[in-house]
Amino acid sequence: MEAFSFGSYYPGDSVLHRLDPRTKLVGGLAFLIVSLLARSFAGLAVIGLFTAALYLVARIPAGRALRSLAPLCAIIVVVALLRLFTDDGGRLLFELGFIRIYEGGVYACVFTSVRMLFMMCAMSLVTMTTMTLDLTHAVERLLSPLQRFGVPAHELGMMLGIALRFMPQFASELQTTYRAQVSRGARVASGPLGGIRMLSSVSIPLFASIFRHADTLSAAMDARCYHGEQGRTRLHPLHFGTRDGVAAALLAALAAVVILVG
Repeated sequence: MEAFSFGSYYPGDSVLHRLDPRTKLVGGLAFLIVSLLARSFAGLAVIGLFTAALYLVARIPAGRALRSLAPLCAIIVVVALLRLFTDDGGRLLFELGFIRIYEGGVYACVFTSVRMLFMMCAMSLVTMTTMTLDLTHAVERLLSPLQRFGVPAHELGMMLGIALRFMPQFASELQTTYRAQVSRGARVASGPLGGIRMLSSVSIPLFASIFRHADTLSAAMDARCYHGEQGRTRLHPLHFGTRDGVAAALLAALAAVVILVG
């Protein structure tokens, strides 16, 4: 499970852990919007300091935080490279055939990478300080006003909870399948073609195992006579407290500072 800790809960009793999960979900989405409002590195610096302060308050070790982001670094690299070669502002720095790199491209590449890193840190912090069941309940409560329009709030929350639980399981199954294929003599070649061949030998047993887990989960829910939210009660009902208001005020102050700084 440690191979893929994004979405995995980190036990603790910090202020962030004790916030209402609805506050953390809405606050995380608001943080993404605030990050998109930053137009300079000064604004990103403010966001970075705010993010670092949140991790300190949550008392999450730096190593655990970095491991949670490692599987998503490929997304940052791909987006950064696209920005590097698609922005032609400023003077030309490098040219090789049809490949041209401009000052604007380098600036956009670094700026986009830093912004996406902070955004992923914030969303990772939400999942690391909130148990999956609490996230499921929060999504259900936030979507409950839409039930009158036919939106299945409970089912969507349950799907989110299952997806979060299956991400570490999927990574664990991938490692197990890969090692099993290597032990059976599967060739591990370097380079892109070797990776594609290895992926083809791993993908079929991997997805067969995932579908088997999904079928087992479905059978377990049927055996327990699961009928959605009908008749369900909560041991710990969600309610907003003073700390949730303070968190909202701090996020509003962050938005104001980022807009002023630029």
